[in-house]
Amino acid sequence: MKSDIHPKWYPDAKVLVEGEVVMTVGSTVPEIRLEIWSGTHPFYTGQQRLVDTEGQVDRFMRRLQKRDSMVKQIEVREEKAKPVNLSVDSMSLGTRAEKALQEAGISTVGDVLNLLRQGEDALLALPGIGQKALIDIKRFLRAEGLIE
Repeated sequence: MKSDIHPKWYPDAKVLVEGEVVMTVGSTVPEIRLEIWSGTHPFYTGQQRLVDTEGQVDRFMRRLQKRDSMVKQIEVREEKAKPVNLSVDSMSLGTRAEKALQEAGISTVGDVLNLLRQGEDALLALPGIGQKALIDIKRFLRAEGLIE
């Protein structure tokens, strides 16, 4: 058998938990430092206690908050993408009709739809909106499924 191949044996190695010696055992190192042992573990003590190893709970909470913010961003994006929330510019009516709607305080497709529900005459009463613009507005609203 070869000599000097085995590590040094410490028959009275100290086991330290939070700087306090809790027991002595035989080991190849003189001191063993522990965070959790049977005297503090909830399974053995019967106490419920949160054991946070290297910030796992914090990391989980950060991921959860990030997910919530992403879900909110998606909801906002979907809300903006609804046809009634689109701007009047997306209707491609031409600069004269778009300018007339903006001067009348109508900025979204939903506003145009509400005005059209009052009747075609309400839209035609706006200066700069004629029959062609009315036809283009109705065509866009039908394509988006907002009117029949």
